[in-house]
Amino acid sequence: MTARSTCPYCGVGCGVLLRADGQGGLDVQGDPDHPANFGRLCSKGSALGETVGLEQRLLVPRVNGRETGWDDALQRVADRFAGTIAKDGPDSVAFYVSGQLLTEDYYVANKLMKGFIGSANIDTNSRLCMASSVAGHKRAFGTDTVPGTYEDLDAADLVVLVGSNLAWCHPVLYQRLLAARKARGTRIVVIDPRRTASCDGADMHLALAPGSDVALFNRLFAEICERGALDDAYLSHCNGFDETLDAARNDDMSATGLSDAQIAAFCRLWIGTERVVTIFSQGVNQSTSGSDKVNAILNCHLATGRIGKPGCGPLSVTGQPNAMGGREVGGLANTLACHLDLENADHRAAVRDFWGAPSVPDGPGLKAVDMFRAVGRGRVRALWIIHTNPAVSMPEADAVRDAIAACPFTVVSDITDRTDTARLADVLLPATAWAEKDGTVTNSDRTISRQRKVLPAPGQARPDWEILADVGRRMGFGAVFDYDGPAAIFREHAALSGIAGRFGRDFDISGLSRLTDAAYDAFEPRRWPIAQGRSGGRFFADGAFFHPDGKARLLPVKWKPPAARTEPRYPFRLNTGRLRDQWHTMTRTALSPRLSAHMAEPFLELHPADAGRLGIASADLVRVTSAVGAAILRARITDAVRPGQVFAPMHWTGETAPSARIDALVAAATDPLSGQPESKAGVVAVARYAAAWYGFAVSRDAMTPGADYWALARTRSGYRAELAGSAPVRDWEAEARRLFGRPNAEVASLLDAKQGTARIVLHEGRVLAGALYVSSQPVAVKRDYLATLPGTEAAGAFTGRPPADMPNPGPVLCSCFGIGINTIVQAVEDQGLMSVDAIGAALGAGTNCGSCRPEIAELLQGIRTREAAE
Repeated sequence: MTARSTCPYCGVGCGVLLRADGQGGLDVQGDPDHPANFGRLCSKGSALGETVGLEQRLLVPRVNGRETGWDDALQRVADRFAGTIAKDGPDSVAFYVSGQLLTEDYYVANKLMKGFIGSANIDTNSRLCMASSVAGHKRAFGTDTVPGTYEDLDAADLVVLVGSNLAWCHPVLYQRLLAARKARGTRIVVIDPRRTASCDGADMHLALAPGSDVALFNRLFAEICERGALDDAYLSHCNGFDETLDAARNDDMSATGLSDAQIAAFCRLWIGTERVVTIFSQGVNQSTSGSDKVNAILNCHLATGRIGKPGCGPLSVTGQPNAMGGREVGGLANTLACHLDLENADHRAAVRDFWGAPSVPDGPGLKAVDMFRAVGRGRVRALWIIHTNPAVSMPEADAVRDAIAACPFTVVSDITDRTDTARLADVLLPATAWAEKDGTVTNSDRTISRQRKVLPAPGQARPDWEILADVGRRMGFGAVFDYDGPAAIFREHAALSGIAGRFGRDFDISGLSRLTDAAYDAFEPRRWPIAQGRSGGRFFADGAFFHPDGKARLLPVKWKPPAARTEPRYPFRLNTGRLRDQWHTMTRTALSPRLSAHMAEPFLELHPADAGRLGIASADLVRVTSAVGAAILRARITDAVRPGQVFAPMHWTGETAPSARIDALVAAATDPLSGQPESKAGVVAVARYAAAWYGFAVSRDAMTPGADYWALARTRSGYRAELAGSAPVRDWEAEARRLFGRPNAEVASLLDAKQGTARIVLHEGRVLAGALYVSSQPVAVKRDYLATLPGTEAAGAFTGRPPADMPNPGPVLCSCFGIGINTIVQAVEDQGLMSVDAIGAALGAGTNCGSCRPEIAELLQGIRTREAAE
């Protein structure tokens, strides 16, 4: 039986078709009928079937490391939270939740904290993702409204990507954009300090200085006015024009670092194209001026009336599958359910009466950064963390980790106990995972989709809404948490949205408040609002907004530099972000061998001029330090970053590469309005790491590295690891036995103390159990070939290279189909392939999600350049 469900990764909200094989496995295909993706999936979505095993699952509740039953665990949670509240008040407890929750889970968590515990201390990791968009929307529109739809990408003549590497972070939307370009000539502009994969298909790349987006869009606003491109009729629905124009004209355009010619070309293109969509993401949001950046973009669309019409408008794309659902239920510390306002007494009273709650807090709770600071200072004494890993993902991650460790009582609900955060918990609660639970999610263009259960809950795992409701009942809140399933929660949520609709708010799905269980089960994707007289579509074409006077607000904003300034001690500007094939802290994606094959270890992108000045060669390790932390990463020398700037991905953890926890380097400076941290503009120092030795290892089973630097990745045959240490190792054979956990294995070794090299191969029976390669320099072996050998007889493992007669596909470039670089190069040379499309036709590479196409193009260009020089 095939079930229609939704991918659990980014905010695109792709539909998937799921079929369980009856043995715990899962077949995953794109849903051709889902309006978000029409059957397309990215590399991560395509590999979902590889991530549903039970090997690392938490299956039984634990209290203080001891397995126990649900009754004991939940009574412990209820009693400790109730006791803490009785002693220190409701603000002494907090929930930190996640965009991985379904809307029904989110709703119950918010109702429990804000309605019955009586505190607003519930925040979400979506605070790190899109809080600045929420703040910008509310300032401009009066509510957190996404005006447009994905269909606008099909109709636009110009799409501007601001702080968005759409090609890697939202690949399905990027492919939709490229299809529009092919069909109707859509122009693409990328505004990003770094050259990313999205630049491959762009007509213009503006590599502006980090944090200077406001200055650029202020220049655009001023040019709109000077060129007579204002929509005067639409501006009659807006306030604040004169003040905004004055601020724009007096901003510092030099802050962008762009030439006058570049800025003029951009302004001409934007102003001269009627149908413009401006997509913005983390490069805008993750800033101490993120809210101002959002409003600078919105100002330009409002001034020209390019909003709410086909092919026109600003579009915030979110990073998590249900960041929007969390916004809708009031999952942020400063919001109320259904886009109602926490500071509005009438709104609070309406929600309180609807819930039958004793009270609703009249002010915002602790936003994420402040929440963990309060935990560290002892103000929050009971903490519940649900499906997120703040000990890695929060800025100043070391301090956050220490705060959680010191908290008197910490509960963690998750699907695994193998995260940096779960290891700090007093109580661990096993929750159901993505394919094991029922509910709804909302994507970036307001489309509500179902997630459907296709796998049985393993062990004693329970749905999150059920866990939260059970604790609510045990705390004495009774029948208001007595739900019989997610459909009942959804109906309650929809009914509450009807009250919001009567207050004139945007979020209203009251048309679903009487949905039967059967209709809920059969629910098809629909875009809100869904109410009498209101259905889906775009907002604001009619000039009707949600401020009390019904008008939009143009916001006068001016460029502000990032909070951290470069200085001699910390001369580099650090940008952080995502990779194509990994997700957040890799709790799910690291289980997939093919997703780990593309980039198997953490790295730092560094410009060649900076690398040369610092004496850093490609593949060296580098030590990166800031005022709050340090990391060791592999140097990746590239002109994709500009001199003085460096980039590092944020995925690695204490479980996969403890020295590469990037958010340990990021200071906890936040936007004063949104509370979103500045993760794109820290300052750091970079130096070559003086390793005494480097190593590479492959193993059939999990390894236990103990080196100063290590990065572990799963392969189809077991595991691979990069290693390095600052102190010499006296006995490499003993170290190999310890690393692989094979004290009795048969060992063959080749040691050269003078050259500082060692090769140790361990066999059990006739099959390879593990192999370790050591050198005084970065190890030169064929890693992707060696990763296939554990579990085989592998007689030639000593050489570190495949036999001459064996094809060597090389490092994986196309993760969807597992196609390596060497395979592509050989096909280009043998078949005379001259384009990315030709390579796709011959090999399949780049024909699924397409996110590897820029890398294929770069590889092809390199081949052409080499051939031209020969």
